[in-house]
Amino acid sequence: MKIKKSTVMTVIVHLIAWTVALFWILPFMGVFMASIRPYSEIIHGWWDFSSFHPTFDNFIKAWNHRDFPLSRGVINSLIVAVPSTFIPLLVGALAGYAFARFSFPIKNYIFLTVVLLMSLPQQSIAVPLYQMMSKFHLVDTFLGLILVHSAWGLPWIILFMRNFFSALPVEIEEAARVDGASYFKIFYKIVLPMSLPALASVIVLQFMWVWNDLFMALILIYSDPMKLATQRLIYIGKTGYYHLDWSVLSAASVIVMIVPILIFVLLQKYYIKGMVGWTIKG
Repeated sequence: MKIKKSTVMTVIVHLIAWTVALFWILPFMGVFMASIRPYSEIIHGWWDFSSFHPTFDNFIKAWNHRDFPLSRGVINSLIVAVPSTFIPLLVGALAGYAFARFSFPIKNYIFLTVVLLMSLPQQSIAVPLYQMMSKFHLVDTFLGLILVHSAWGLPWIILFMRNFFSALPVEIEEAARVDGASYFKIFYKIVLPMSLPALASVIVLQFMWVWNDLFMALILIYSDPMKLATQRLIYIGKTGYYHLDWSVLSAASVIVMIVPILIFVLLQKYYIKGMVGWTIKG
């Protein structure tokens, strides 16, 4: 029986995808195995199972670290990540809708400026950013870091939401406008419910970006009680000036990565729809 060419291509694509996935998951397996085993068992490699005694002691040590407890770091990161996700989401959705539906002077130039801001590297503004935050007494405050992450996320969120709104049919909005609905009412009662996949995509991407950030946190947060989860990873596991307990450090790393993974798993269905939805007109 002759095998269809499309079937062969499908098998090849799946084999390539599974191979790439395997190479991606191997480093995580190394970190995870190191996190649930004593350091003495992984010293010759995590793949050595001649002695295997899994334990959660490393997670407990990382969570209740004497000087830099990860429990406090996770709370601090949530305090920063949650508003830094929803503030730019709200502003970016409003701005994206305006760019998608309204015409106003120099609209294209403003939108081009927004797009160009996405190419600005963080390192190029580190010094002036710190000076500005210091001037307004926002250094070593959660508010300062929230404002920076919100401003940094706005350009790509505006672009993303504008593209998604442009792909939505305008007939429903026009019908609502004929019935006397205001633009704002149309936006939050009609447009936003239809844009749930895009909103979920923004939440996942922006939250992951803020949660995993270390650069901005190192610039603006320096007191020990205020340090975020990513900052505390630098100190957790240290048992001496030249020695690290890699098992405790691995356990701390797993804890930190669990939160964004859970967000992605919960919103995965909408995230995938949102990522492809604005590229296809409905």
